[in-house]
Amino acid sequence: MQRRTRTVKVYTEKTTDGDSDEFSPHTQSASEDEIEEWQPESKAPKRQQKAQPSEKKPAVKRQAKPKEPKESKPKAPRKPVERKPRAPRAPKEPKPPKAPRATKGGKKQQALLKEEAGGAICDAAESQQSARVKEERLSFIVPDGSCNDNMSRAEGGWSEGPSSSHQPYGGKKEEPEEDFTFDEPSLKRQKTSSAPQGRPTRLPTSGRALGEDLNMNWDLIQLLSERTGVEQWVCLNISQLFREENTIPFIVRYRKEMINHLDADAVRDVQLVLEEIYALAKKTQTISQTLKKEGVLTAELEQALRNCRTADELDHMYAPYKKGSKLSKARRAKQLGLESAAQALLQSPHTLDLRAWVKPGTEGLSTLEEVSTGVVQILADMIAKDGETLTHIRSLCDQSMVMLQSSVSKTALKEQQKEGHQGKPKDIDKFHLYCDFTCNVQRIQHHQTLAINRGENLKILTVKVNIPDRVKSDFCRWCLNVRWTPKGYTREELMKILQDAVEDSYKRLLIPLLSRSYRTKLTVSAEKESIAMFVRNLRQRLLVCPVRGRVIMGVDPGFRHGCKLAVLSPTSQILFTDVVYLHGSGGNREADKLRHLMIKYSCNTVVIGNGTACRETEAFFADLISRRFFQPLDVSYCITSEAGASIYSVSPAAVKEMPDLDPNLRSAVSIGRRVQDPLAELVKIDPKHIGIGTYQHDVSQSSLKAALDGVVQECVSFVGVDINICSETLMRHVAGLNIGRAKSIAEWRETNGPFMNRDQLRLVKGLGPKSYQQCAGFIRINPLDHLNNHSDAAGVNSAQAAQEKPAAKGKGKTKASAAVTTLPNPLDQTCIHPESYAVARSFLSLVGGSVDQMGRPELRRCVEASVKCQGLEALAETLNTTPDTLQLIIDGLTQPPGFDIRQDFEKADFKRGIVSMSDLREGAVLTGRVENATLFGAFVDIGVGRNGLIHKSYITRDKLPADQRRRSLALGPGEKVEVRVLNVDPQRGRIGLDLIRVLR
Repeated sequence: MQRRTRTVKVYTEKTTDGDSDEFSPHTQSASEDEIEEWQPESKAPKRQQKAQPSEKKPAVKRQAKPKEPKESKPKAPRKPVERKPRAPRAPKEPKPPKAPRATKGGKKQQALLKEEAGGAICDAAESQQSARVKEERLSFIVPDGSCNDNMSRAEGGWSEGPSSSHQPYGGKKEEPEEDFTFDEPSLKRQKTSSAPQGRPTRLPTSGRALGEDLNMNWDLIQLLSERTGVEQWVCLNISQLFREENTIPFIVRYRKEMINHLDADAVRDVQLVLEEIYALAKKTQTISQTLKKEGVLTAELEQALRNCRTADELDHMYAPYKKGSKLSKARRAKQLGLESAAQALLQSPHTLDLRAWVKPGTEGLSTLEEVSTGVVQILADMIAKDGETLTHIRSLCDQSMVMLQSSVSKTALKEQQKEGHQGKPKDIDKFHLYCDFTCNVQRIQHHQTLAINRGENLKILTVKVNIPDRVKSDFCRWCLNVRWTPKGYTREELMKILQDAVEDSYKRLLIPLLSRSYRTKLTVSAEKESIAMFVRNLRQRLLVCPVRGRVIMGVDPGFRHGCKLAVLSPTSQILFTDVVYLHGSGGNREADKLRHLMIKYSCNTVVIGNGTACRETEAFFADLISRRFFQPLDVSYCITSEAGASIYSVSPAAVKEMPDLDPNLRSAVSIGRRVQDPLAELVKIDPKHIGIGTYQHDVSQSSLKAALDGVVQECVSFVGVDINICSETLMRHVAGLNIGRAKSIAEWRETNGPFMNRDQLRLVKGLGPKSYQQCAGFIRINPLDHLNNHSDAAGVNSAQAAQEKPAAKGKGKTKASAAVTTLPNPLDQTCIHPESYAVARSFLSLVGGSVDQMGRPELRRCVEASVKCQGLEALAETLNTTPDTLQLIIDGLTQPPGFDIRQDFEKADFKRGIVSMSDLREGAVLTGRVENATLFGAFVDIGVGRNGLIHKSYITRDKLPADQRRRSLALGPGEKVEVRVLNVDPQRGRIGLDLIRVLR
């Protein structure tokens, strides 16, 4: 009974700390046996055990005594089932209760527990702790092992102040420890503030320490560096930052010195590879446990599994042991006892006599031929799984012309010949380029790989990898003369067995392995490039410069159901909606209606969707503009993509935003808003429906979604959002926020009025210290002139209400509310992170400026003079910060009010006339805008109603700006280009273009 009582003490002390109802990482230092014993206990014993620390609960214990006789009968047989033999470990139990009382770093006491209690129990506890930490990590799986311990020892421990790459003045005054009482476990609040000031952060912790619990025979950081081409110290820092649950936008903007100024795409690549490595290690552990349960895991096999660096190698090792698959030939031969004969053939062939293994009447051993076959199969398996052999045959293939060949499948030909299958010939015609296709695997293009894969999935194409015969001859010669040469004299019949084993291993085991490996590499590479192209296209589409200060008429064109109109104010408010029929007999009457609307709302900008009837609607408006029908207004129009507008118009978000509007009119509103603020409107639509990219359905959907969600988060975060006017949909894409937190912020805003400063975000339910750290720098608190009707008293009252409500719900939030001010902070309008406010104020006093001068020319002159006189690095050293952080502060202080990074990006093209496809001539030079970039070229809108294609062969380095030459294909949506018409095919509607230059 003492054992149970001690176990519950650990639990009750944890619950009184108020950190969590579950076991925290501190309490997980208890032995695994204790936790297993505690979990199945019934509620009645818990009450009895909890009653011991207090004085009132024994009375409850006496009241519960009459119930004990009733339950004693069924409980009597259960007590022996609870495995009481574990009682001998009772002397080791008094150690675990010390864990919750220790300081929140607890590593030294865990080390003492290991010495006193023995390694076995503590190792089990650490493995359980690692498992729990992995379950808590939502975005990334990184072990909570000795890396943090080593890091803290090497760098003097983690700072308790705001997470930063510098030590700001008064940092703890800006964000006191008691401000955060959101029931966050202490281990989640690890900081990165120990980075050197302004120098590359080369953390001393090794990759072996970071991935210690992976139980693999390779170094995690070294493998990560090899796969990504990023320096090891940078890989180590990125791994550590992800371990601390930092987001990519936060890392790229506020931790530049730790990642050696990598961009978001490079950091995401490292993250993806890191996830693949951890998935490989996890799969290896699962396979090892499975094989151990089956009793087939040998020490050699375990080491071979731990040596695997790719999923293909691991699958190759595990294939013969897979449950449910046929017993491999080698395993059947080993079960017959022929493994020693195979080893003897290699080690001492002069002593081997296979006739001694013949056992008449035993299947597989009845004749000498069957014995020889069994030895061949064992040797073939040994050859195929030998690391040196695999490396050699891969090097031979790399030096040879390995070809990928595709042809029409027999199934497709049979279906084509059958009656009643009229659709199949058309499908085959779509793949006519690949019906007899052969290409070197080192030169095949990414889009060709994806097209072949699609044809194979549709059972129209059959694909195989052809390896030259020279590889086989060279491989067999090397095996017989170098790697697998028997030691000693070998008779001719034994050499024949070895030769057959080499050829069998090559044909039956190695060729399929190499074919799968090549196909996998090509597919993975093509998918990554396709996703990267999709990401670049989406980023450029989201960052198109918004058209502000205009009343806009959005037009969703149509024939039969008319053209849907929506007149929008400069702030995207809906002023008027209607349906007009421009392409019927009443065109003149509808034109008068249009003129009335344009003049009434002072609208001189028309946005037309590029769907059905777009060309005719464009011609209608162009004709009216040419006749100056809208005088005195100078009207212009532009064409924008309406991809995804129809899907959005019937989505729950659209219904919630425009509940009283017809779905057809909602699409017109969406088309107009896409020009007013592309980012705010396009985030409401699934990126896959925006109409960019290529082969999006042929790539990994999980990888595609993760990449697209990531780039949306980056764009929204880097542009920044005004927390008082942005929509809940846009807010959820800010780094550190999600659907639930965005909803809580919106509810707080509705209840308490507008946010006065960033500090008030701490009052929002569900927004803990880590979320606040990640999102604060990307949220703006701009002065709202239209909210001046809120008096000072109302603002104070709303803030007090926000402070009183959490106090009523729980005592833990009272301190946080009391420390939050309601005064506005001008720095909240900038990209400067709150962790750097103290440094920003020190810098202003150093240069002789003030916060009120932010964005003015006089402050810019003072800053430029100081930087020119002293130098950026010297100033950073004076302020005890990094040059990157100081540069970010300078940018935030000198940028004009309302600065938008999108103002330097491309804008929508407005025009007043129209050109038709029949007007095009070969050699004509035109300007256009890139609509979409694919793996084989870029589609350009040249204003004739049909996009032209610049093939990738015409996109050369000398035609591109210097900053775009390192990008794949180098063109993306929105870029303005000058092109030459190469050919025009009116029947097929195709226009071939040559790139002359990119216009800036």
